[in-house]
Amino acid sequence: MPPPSTKFRKLSILVAAYNEEDSLRAAMEAVRTAPLPAGLEREIVIVNDGSKDGTWRIAQELASEHPEIRVFQQTPNQGKGAALRRAIAELTGDVAIFQDADLEYDPHDYPRMLRPILDGRADVVFGSRFAGEERRVLYFWHTQANRLLTMLSNMLNDTNFTDMETCYKAFVASALKAIPLESNRFGIEPEIAAKVARNRLRMFEVPISYNGRRYDEGKKITWRDGAAALWFIFKYRFSSNYSDPGKVTLDAMEQAPQFNEWMYESVKPWLGARVAELGVGRGNLSTHIRRHEHVLLTDYRLDYLTELQRKWSEQRGLQIGKLDMTSRADYEQLREFAPDSVVFLNVLEHIEDDRAVLRSLVETVPAGCRIVVLVPFSMKLYSEFDRALGHFRRYEKGELEAKMRAAGLEVETQFFFNKIGIFAWYVANTLGGQKALKPWQLKLYGFLTPLFRVLDSILPTSGLSTVVVGRRLARTAAAPSSVPEVVAAS
Repeated sequence: MPPPSTKFRKLSILVAAYNEEDSLRAAMEAVRTAPLPAGLEREIVIVNDGSKDGTWRIAQELASEHPEIRVFQQTPNQGKGAALRRAIAELTGDVAIFQDADLEYDPHDYPRMLRPILDGRADVVFGSRFAGEERRVLYFWHTQANRLLTMLSNMLNDTNFTDMETCYKAFVASALKAIPLESNRFGIEPEIAAKVARNRLRMFEVPISYNGRRYDEGKKITWRDGAAALWFIFKYRFSSNYSDPGKVTLDAMEQAPQFNEWMYESVKPWLGARVAELGVGRGNLSTHIRRHEHVLLTDYRLDYLTELQRKWSEQRGLQIGKLDMTSRADYEQLREFAPDSVVFLNVLEHIEDDRAVLRSLVETVPAGCRIVVLVPFSMKLYSEFDRALGHFRRYEKGELEAKMRAAGLEVETQFFFNKIGIFAWYVANTLGGQKALKPWQLKLYGFLTPLFRVLDSILPTSGLSTVVVGRRLARTAAAPSSVPEVVAAS
């Protein structure tokens, strides 16, 4: 792993401010001068959330005096969560931390908060007011409510934070930006706790000091926000809007191991001993493919690859590499690996220029290598779910075969997969407009998979997916561009 100074260059300090004219200037001076780890510059992003006092004027003055401060006006007042969402959208740093517009939290704790991230051990760090550091003695019932909410959040999310409601949260900026946040007010805290857990981010917690304010000193959270937090803890634990649709779908697919095994066994006869899998995602198929003698797992998303590296780092014969299928240079690792087969399932439909992918494979894999592709079938089934997943197309009869031949591959076989799935897909997605698979749906589908496998062998219909196996010839020459693309419906 590269040293922190080369990976993280800028810290974005995100400040939501509402009616803080008495404290904003002093707080931002402390934030601006707080020590940071070596090599890390800072920017301070202040969002004035429709303040009714002089907060906006002071924020503008601060921005004119200090170039590292950037200010944004948000009207009318929408709440802390809405202000932080605006700040997240505006940040330009590699790592980010939340900071209130007062001095309840001490910016001198920044190095402690950032260390697990800069060391490459964490994606998110919570600062705990109850983990052994000095703190101001204040409200008993406020503390008990906090502990109750933290316990419920931990129970539902299977975490062990001591202070879910803390303001101090630090993130790898790219991980924070990938979380679709919704809460407008203080529900942002249980929402983040739930969604970082659902995204399986590497979570750390460190002790911080705390100089809490009384209500007569400007504290704004009330018992109503605490009561609302109960609802948000349950809401966001079971919400499917915790990441992009592709990641949510891959997570749901984990609930159907029988289905994943069926998909693998359907293509296994063509894989051989040296297998390269492209677009591995969360590794649902890789769990089976990695059992081959020599395996190369690739994806363009480093978060997926990092997760798989941690999980399978001790396995012999397994390589993990970054491969963006839209980048011709990335395919060169296939030349060195020299696979018996390249397999990618439910991937090609995500790439606009699918012909270029096939050409790149032909140029870099050895003679005799098989290209095994599974893609969704029939544009008649194209739905909002396809669009949400980033599908450019569902393939028609003969379409993928024609593109393989045009790239210089010999088509060995084609067969349909998951025939009964057509009916479930049509009802839920094409007619029902569903935009995400639900875990319970996949659990049910997995339970019924043995029956579906039998039906696949006897039903004389097309399937929800089509599988095409091509073979790289010893000498290839791309077919003329005039080769027609077959798109007739079955």
